[in-house]
Amino acid sequence: MKKISVFDIVNVIVQLLLMFIMVYPLWYIIVGSLNDGQDLMRGGVYLFPRAFTLDNYRAVFYDNAIVNALMITVAKSVLGTLTSVLFTTLVAYGLTRPNLKFKKLYIAVIMFTMFFGGGLIPYFLLIQSIGLYDNFLVYIIPSLFSVWYMIIIQSFLREIPPSLIESAKIDGAGEYRIFAQIILPLSKPVLAAVALFTAVSHWNSYFDSMMYTYSPGLQTIQLYLKKVITDPSAASGIGVGIAQQIPGAAQKITPQTIKLATMVVTALPIVAVYPFLQRYFVKGVMIGSVKG
Repeated sequence: MKKISVFDIVNVIVQLLLMFIMVYPLWYIIVGSLNDGQDLMRGGVYLFPRAFTLDNYRAVFYDNAIVNALMITVAKSVLGTLTSVLFTTLVAYGLTRPNLKFKKLYIAVIMFTMFFGGGLIPYFLLIQSIGLYDNFLVYIIPSLFSVWYMIIIQSFLREIPPSLIESAKIDGAGEYRIFAQIILPLSKPVLAAVALFTAVSHWNSYFDSMMYTYSPGLQTIQLYLKKVITDPSAASGIGVGIAQQIPGAAQKITPQTIKLATMVVTALPIVAVYPFLQRYFVKGVMIGSVKG
């Protein structure tokens, strides 16, 4: 039996403390969102709700604005992730082909965009000039391609034996068929990892909604959350609205509990997706770290 050293004990204690420091704020948000608002103001609620209630969530979902923002964000995340992963993979595959003409020029231009940009004002004017301002496609088209994810996908594609592609060509398969029936199925680990990163980026983004849209119908959930947190009247307005529909709700909710419930609603969907991609995620992030 291995002897437990002082280092092992200290290491476990430090790791548990770090885990508690990172996890407890999230747990407190959940506990506070499930607690009576007036009771929460008294303090002393730390680990579990003292006066359990779901009125905070009822108040949040009573507001049509958050429902619309949630639908916009889901559509943005799903469509943005699918199109971005597909387009970036197509470019990565094309640049790995040895017979691609002007490949060095394409790579040079692409890598240039990774390190240099025109700035916010020229980018805003570009978005406006091509008709993407206050358009749902402003969430999709500008994010179609990522240089960094292209490099990651390229690293994976280079490990696929060229003999597979050559055998498919001998059997009469074209580039698109090779890409769809060979490259994509074999690239599931890296595509899942890139898809997860892209989806989280889309879900958490609020700057594009704040800068390139003005219609309330195109507001994303993160921008809605920002308004609820920074504008006290926004959270108070939600409470006033549900108080008129549900008797007694006004005594159970406060602007603080509305904020906490909104935070949970905005974070829960993307957290729920992670377990389904976890088995691919570990493989994807290890690409290129070990050379055979």
